[in-house]
Amino acid sequence: MSDVLFEVRGSGIAWITLNRPESLNAMGGELMALLAKHLDECRWNSEVRCVVLTGAGRAFCAGGDVKNMAAATDGARGDGRRSPAASFARGVDELRESQRRTSYALHTIPKPTIAMVNGHAVGAGLSLALACDVRIASERAKFGTVFRNVGFSGDFGGSYYLQRLVGNERARLLYFTGQILEAEEAHKLGMVSKVVAPEQLEEETMALASLIASGPALAYARMKENLNRAETSDLLTLLEQEALNMRLSGTTSDHREAARAFVEKRTPTFSGE
Repeated sequence: MSDVLFEVRGSGIAWITLNRPESLNAMGGELMALLAKHLDECRWNSEVRCVVLTGAGRAFCAGGDVKNMAAATDGARGDGRRSPAASFARGVDELRESQRRTSYALHTIPKPTIAMVNGHAVGAGLSLALACDVRIASERAKFGTVFRNVGFSGDFGGSYYLQRLVGNERARLLYFTGQILEAEEAHKLGMVSKVVAPEQLEEETMALASLIASGPALAYARMKENLNRAETSDLLTLLEQEALNMRLSGTTSDHREAARAFVEKRTPTFSGE
């Protein structure tokens, strides 16, 4: 069985399932490479209008594969063919590339992304959930940075995303203590958009994904670009970006369809063109 399951559902929803349930979907095996591959497919597949990321079994993602950490640490000393410095540099390059192709891709892909958090989302698994545009959580879900517990500083963008969701001080506290949050507490802090009963999680996520997927795909891409730019831009730079994207989205068939539908007092049918 593949470490990541991928399907495109009829309404244009790409459904990506991390599939190492025996390890709580820890980032071992081929999981990260396959996740990167499928996110790239989603970017270029015009049929995909919304991306849902979830986990198989009891967890969303438990982060790094702790069982393999000791071996990876030993490998950093050199493998007999490379110097310790060369091995270290290679490890840094590999991690940077994995982060870029997964967490950064979820954040910047020109399509809305939803994390359906069915269980534990901790460590780098939390970072992946936070990289998505929206998070819907089961009442059984739990959230935590937990990097401190294994002597790590954190990766996959968690320190970037978390501060923007809960504020600087709270993010530092969560990193320094490794506190595990229940779903409702995460919701109160603004980490999660909605908390639902476990048996309703997929239905609620599909309902939101279907609503998003029925909308103007090209406009969503421009919206997401604006929102991402707004995180680091001054106002004048953002206004210039918004002006460009507003005019671009105004040239689409979806905009023309929406204008006709408004005049005709009906719901528009967006084609994504």
